[in-house]
Amino acid sequence: MGATPLSTDHTFVISRTFDAPRKLVWKMWTEPERFKQWFGPKGSTVSEIKIDLRVGGTAYSCIRTPDGREMWGKFIFREIAPPERLVYDQYFTDREGGIARHPMVPTWPLQMLTTVTFTEKKGKTTLTVQWTPVNPTDEERKTFDSAREGMKQGWGGSFEQLADCLVSGA
Repeated sequence: MGATPLSTDHTFVISRTFDAPRKLVWKMWTEPERFKQWFGPKGSTVSEIKIDLRVGGTAYSCIRTPDGREMWGKFIFREIAPPERLVYDQYFTDREGGIARHPMVPTWPLQMLTTVTFTEKKGKTTLTVQWTPVNPTDEERKTFDSAREGMKQGWGGSFEQLADCLVSGA
């Protein structure tokens, strides 16, 4: 925690505008029962989630893939500015919360700095996610840089699920 992220040349950025007020999109990201409805790759489910929304607090979750694999992860919150911005360190973990390698991509960076911004205009909210590896090895940096299309699809699938939840009034 507290490490400096790689230069912005190695940051992945994705945005989407939702037809929903910022306050609701913020709640979808910060309230466990709402978060579990949309987060993760399409077809997966969040089987466990705990969120301690405070600086230094953690979010801890398990995503179960359609084939039954589990991916455990943890956020450690650096900055919380409701309803505008969240900044956290993101890790894959084992079941007990210890930092672990990505279960399917062992050369994925161990630590990611995630910045999420929520901008509202005329009742619509633009959600922007910036993802930056922190202190990656050369191999981790190459893995991250070569995975941009997969990240785009992964976040895009999550955003589709979020849009569906917002339409259904979740």
